[in-house]
Amino acid sequence: MNIIFGDAVKEIPDSFTVLELDTFRTLDNHNTTTVYCVVEKIPTQELAALDAYKKIHADVIKYYKQREFHYCETAVNALMGRWSGELDTFYTDLLDRVKQYKENGVSEDWEATLIK
Repeated sequence: MNIIFGDAVKEIPDSFTVLELDTFRTLDNHNTTTVYCVVEKIPTQELAALDAYKKIHADVIKYYKQREFHYCETAVNALMGRWSGELDTFYTDLLDRVKQYKENGVSEDWEATLIK
């Protein structure tokens, strides 16, 4: 898996599978940068379901930012092992973070971040 920051994603041909991972605020707090991954290996048997997996992943990011943690847990568990396991570490970290937020709550000024 390769990581792409910001507008560099526009240079990736449509033939590649690109998934959003997170959005970061810059150090000056004035701008944000979105981080993506380029999935390198998609098993042949997963090609028929590729669009469905991409949608589920996009929904995980969307609902995580909306604090819909139950959906995230269910969807991430369904995605584990997909993409030849390339995103499993990301998904595991996300599940750990969701667990922490469910146990401890989140502040009202919480900004959704997936990666510390």
